[in-house]
Amino acid sequence: MEEINKLPVERITANSSGLNLKIREVWRYRDLILLFVRRDFVAQYKQTILGPLWLVLQPLLTTLTFYIIFSKIAKIPTAGVDPILFYLSGITLWNYFSDCITKTSNTFVANAGIFGKVYFPRLVIPISVILSNLIKFTVQFVLLIGVFFIQWLRNDLTFQSNFILFLLPVFVLIMALMGLGLGLIFSALTVKYRDLSYLLTFSVQLLMYATPILYPLTIAQGTFRNVIAFNPLTSLFESFRYGLFSTGAMDWLGMLYTVAFTLVAIVLGILVFNRVERSFMDTV
Repeated sequence: MEEINKLPVERITANSSGLNLKIREVWRYRDLILLFVRRDFVAQYKQTILGPLWLVLQPLLTTLTFYIIFSKIAKIPTAGVDPILFYLSGITLWNYFSDCITKTSNTFVANAGIFGKVYFPRLVIPISVILSNLIKFTVQFVLLIGVFFIQWLRNDLTFQSNFILFLLPVFVLIMALMGLGLGLIFSALTVKYRDLSYLLTFSVQLLMYATPILYPLTIAQGTFRNVIAFNPLTSLFESFRYGLFSTGAMDWLGMLYTVAFTLVAIVLGILVFNRVERSFMDTV
């Protein structure tokens, strides 16, 4: 009996602070994060014929569609960048953001069965979503660099390096944190209001057209330009392309606005996520 009393005891309690990330506890479950990353990646292509090849085919087919419709038919300029590279760079970055926010927003609903049976830090799931989508982004970014290299070998373009190129990982990190923060907010709200999941899907699709993916910011005028400039994703996409192709300009003021928006989103997301995780099993 005395030996049993000497065994270590771990007490599981609700977060006392809404901003408590439990970093140490999440780090202890890093192996579980890797398992969830593997699960998400494998499950997505497990019963497909082409498997992970879709990671390459999807952006290529989308780029080809945009090229035919917006470049050849609509004749929308691409600010001096090769249209294929222009659309592919936008699609690569957009796929990462949209996957992060939509899949993170489904955290509580999709994993209610697991949450109800075993304890682990709930932030493990959103973090694993961000990391699994990062693998997808890396593959598609390598594809983008490959297409860029092929165009360069054909002498269809020239490469002009700039120091913004080294900030590309920072832009991706900001994109990941923004998607995580907004996803956490919607994951908490969809516990009670399932309709918001449909609204989010529609809103993300609509947001794509308010982001300079199919067109450069330079062609937007008047009120439309103001709306696009208000979008915190705009400076990220413009800066991302500037780092790769040295066209346009680096909007430092816009990037400052994007960083501020991201910080607010991540702080608010953690607050509502920690608040809802205490009692969401009574609602789901």
